[in-house]
Amino acid sequence: MSDRDSWISNLGFVLAAVGGAAGLGNIWRFPWLTAGNGGSAFLIVYLLVVVGIGVPGLLAEFVLGRCGRQTPTAALRSLTGSRWGSWLGAFNVLTTLVILSFYSVVGGWILRYTLVSPVGAYFGQPQQYFRAISFGLEAVAFHLLFLGIVAAIVFFGVSGGIERVSKVMLPGVVIILLGLAAWTATQPGTAAGYAFYLSFDADYLAANFLSVIGPAAGQALFTLSLGAGVMLTYASYLDDNASLPRDTLVIAVSNTFIGVLAGLVVIPLLFSQGVDPGQGGPGALFVALATAFETLPGGTLVATAFFATVLMAAVTSGISLLETPVATLVDSFGVPRRRATVVVSVLLAATGSGLALTSSVFQFVSGTLADLMLTVGLFAFTVIVGWLLRGEALAEFRAGTDHFEWVARPWLLTVSWVLPVVVLFLLTNTLASLAGMSLGLGGRAIIAVVGTVALAVAVKNGTWSDRLSSH
Repeated sequence: MSDRDSWISNLGFVLAAVGGAAGLGNIWRFPWLTAGNGGSAFLIVYLLVVVGIGVPGLLAEFVLGRCGRQTPTAALRSLTGSRWGSWLGAFNVLTTLVILSFYSVVGGWILRYTLVSPVGAYFGQPQQYFRAISFGLEAVAFHLLFLGIVAAIVFFGVSGGIERVSKVMLPGVVIILLGLAAWTATQPGTAAGYAFYLSFDADYLAANFLSVIGPAAGQALFTLSLGAGVMLTYASYLDDNASLPRDTLVIAVSNTFIGVLAGLVVIPLLFSQGVDPGQGGPGALFVALATAFETLPGGTLVATAFFATVLMAAVTSGISLLETPVATLVDSFGVPRRRATVVVSVLLAATGSGLALTSSVFQFVSGTLADLMLTVGLFAFTVIVGWLLRGEALAEFRAGTDHFEWVARPWLLTVSWVLPVVVLFLLTNTLASLAGMSLGLGGRAIIAVVGTVALAVAVKNGTWSDRLSSH
């Protein structure tokens, strides 16, 4: 195996991890999911999922990464001592490829809007403009251009490319979003938007809980990059002096703050212009905001600043996704980094181009399939950390920190039992919806609890691991 790159500083790791998480998931996906699922009802469920699942899950992935010191395929095989660890690692790499395939298409949209915003090219007919450029040969061209930018950064490695860019782009994203949020607050008619976004609607949540919990959980996993091995890969470059609990809290809080801040820009702005924020789905950011920008003083300047911010966030997330398959080729197969970057980028150029040509497939991959793969990956991580490693996981948790000792065992208990039950519930919820089954809240909860206990017994007895290792 070739010598591994590493972070120059712990700050560089934190900024890169936050940048990797706080991308299109926060600024593109979060506002339209929030608006389409009850506003504040979605927000409260999302925040609860981040605290209850996201933080302990992110810490579990960091523990796996630093304990394994390699990318998912090699690290998980080494940590589990069986072949199924390699299969899981390969599944994680496949997940990053699937996500980046549609992610770079959206990145291409963002890039195009950033370039044409100074002249307001889409102001007159935003719906028609988005339909014309979102899918087709032009969408393919901008997907390839965005992918080329991301690949150029990964090409130069962890310290020379990813860390250096993240230190510049992430602060820029936060500063511009803060400015836009402050400016939005001065616009007339935003009160209804703030009420929709921030005033908790218990009646809506009670009536629509099952329909809200799935998107909220999927968004939490997506925006924290959980279950794909991205954070595992980033943590594999850390030294033993870094405090994983501290870094996890900083990254989760920062990421969530950026998402909520994006909502404070987008949702009130739409209400101020009389635009229904719940319409439009994945294209809402482009169509609805274009309508708002057209009527605002200095609309072209605001539009350019906004889409430039989204573009920077998209690039930082794109490089985190690309790093996992690239690093896998470097670590597991000894492929030089630059050659590995080219190989993976060519593959993504082909898969992303296919999605850029077909809207129906794009919507399935960017929604249901991505959420499903991330949920499966996170469930597997909790099984490894909570039921297989345990003592090793606790030791890795404690390394480099003196202030979080009291959290160690409660965290392991959460990862061992609470997370598997909740994640299996979410998985059951998604699969039942896909199959058109009506299990109800109680039925899905029973399946999650019984399934978790049965799997725990199998792992404890060694039968599950032995059976998989024998193949």
